[in-house]
Amino acid sequence: MKITTFNPLIVTKDSASAIALFEELGFEKRHEKEGIGINNTTDVRMKDANGFHVDVSQGTGEWMMIRMNVDNLEEAIEFLEARGFHKARHEAANKTVDTGSSKFNIMVSETGFIIAVSQHIKDHD
Repeated sequence: MKITTFNPLIVTKDSASAIALFEELGFEKRHEKEGIGINNTTDVRMKDANGFHVDVSQGTGEWMMIRMNVDNLEEAIEFLEARGFHKARHEAANKTVDTGSSKFNIMVSETGFIIAVSQHIKDHD
């Protein structure tokens, strides 16, 4: 498994305020995807002039996690599960989310550490 990007992912009830804050810090919207997963969320990928990324998602709660993009999602899930992680989704939705441009799973460690592991299907900046 090769990690292709690694950055923070902020899930918040007020994504517009978080996006505005990062725009004030010099980040620009690079990619926006609507209607993701069972909660129909919107995810915005942002990048600054130094090449740093942050992703902001509209959600029902407040979470901070690491987003790890990989070249092989299944291999990454197996790697994390072998180290005690489990998929965060309840049984009825315990499947990989496919957004059309990527596929992902939210993985949770035994201590509650969260990694959103994703594989791009189409290239985006």
